[in-house]
Amino acid sequence: MDRMLYVAMTGARQTLLAQATINHNLANANTIGFRQDIVDFRSMPAFADHGLPTRVYAMAERAGVDLNHGKLMTTGRELDIAVQGEGWIAIQAPNGDEVYTRAGDLQREPNGMLVTATGRPVLGNGGPVFIPPAEKIQIGEDGTISVRPLGEDPVNLLEVDRIRLVKPTEDNPLYKDEAGLMRTFNGEPAPPDAAVRILSGALEGSNVNPAEALVGMIESARRFEMQIKMMRTAQDNDHATNQLLQLE
Repeated sequence: MDRMLYVAMTGARQTLLAQATINHNLANANTIGFRQDIVDFRSMPAFADHGLPTRVYAMAERAGVDLNHGKLMTTGRELDIAVQGEGWIAIQAPNGDEVYTRAGDLQREPNGMLVTATGRPVLGNGGPVFIPPAEKIQIGEDGTISVRPLGEDPVNLLEVDRIRLVKPTEDNPLYKDEAGLMRTFNGEPAPPDAAVRILSGALEGSNVNPAEALVGMIESARRFEMQIKMMRTAQDNDHATNQLLQLE
């Protein structure tokens, strides 16, 4: 009896955790460059101090990140960029580590530093990218940043830096940390790849499908209700067993 209750209890708890991940994905359906988390369930044996496992419980885990591309949206803004195909934009984490994003809605701070919409510095050839005051900023397909200085002719473009574009290798893939930043498994920076191309004046949207996320929420809610019913059934069986024992 307690085995049934144990499985149902752990299943209900893990279903709530899975639903939280689905809700997080749905909340970021309109977030630029967002990659949705994938949730999976598996059974785990509960081992005692001695002997074979006597219980099995359910566990929800984040199996990984969906790296499929989102839709491209044309904006015409000179600091908006979108990675075409495979590749990532290198940015700096709060602790100084190199991390990666597909969110290309970049901003220029008053001191000239190029940052993401969340304030993370964009990395170039020698560290964070700084753009001097200019009348026009142009970002090429290879990430090269050129500016037309104040008062200069339109034909006079000055190259200031190049955005670090990388493509992780199969033996050192990316994972998403708790802050939602993409990192390499071994902590080493991913190698730059000259084949990575970006599209200026465009943004890549989230790869979350709102309809699929809503269906997932409904399925998760029904799964939770089923686990609760199993817990109630286990309780009813327990009461019936107690009554039978009292008759003896």
